[in-house]
Amino acid sequence: MLLLRLVWVLTAAAVCFLILLLHNHILKEGHLLAGTCEIVTLARDSSQPRRTIARQTARCACRKGQIAGTTRARPACVDVRVVRSQRWCEMTPCLDDEGCNLLVNQSGWTCTQPGGRVKTTTVS
Repeated sequence: MLLLRLVWVLTAAAVCFLILLLHNHILKEGHLLAGTCEIVTLARDSSQPRRTIARQTARCACRKGQIAGTTRARPACVDVRVVRSQRWCEMTPCLDDEGCNLLVNQSGWTCTQPGGRVKTTTVS
């Protein structure tokens, strides 16, 4: 009985070790899981009074039918139809307490906070 338990524990440990090795082999540094994004660069320019210009670059590994976009102020994979039609607010780019409005030329959107502060995002 003791031998059987020992074999069981060693087998479980070996399986866990193999899973860990496979996980590290498949997800080496630089690889993203499908449907996830990461911020690669983030630069802020506060040289103008009362205005901050932020530029960020994200890297995404989106599934078929998805493209890199923004959801709740974070990079995310969104439905490609939202981006192609430039209906930016449909991807929920603003935080929960903010209101979303399209820019007149549909080149981006604004997120309006309850206090009246406006964040404008343009797509390039």
